[in-house]
Amino acid sequence: MIMQQKMALVDYNRCHPGKCEGGVCAAAEACPGRLLHQEAPYTAPMPEPFACRACGDCVRACPLKAVMITGA
Repeated sequence: MIMQQKMALVDYNRCHPGKCEGGVCAAAEACPGRLLHQEAPYTAPMPEPFACRACGDCVRACPLKAVMITGA
């Protein structure tokens, strides 16, 4: 049996960093390990899914509900 790891993923259809204060992704700011990061303000955040602990802080912080935890 293959175990699937829980990880944070971004729904880029819902993600609009311009709607976060100063273009800085609220979910990326909330990630304790900085595993969800932006190259620059107003750009979409990129996750590091295989290093994610699936704590859910980014999910709770995203005002647009664009971040989710997936996996079993």
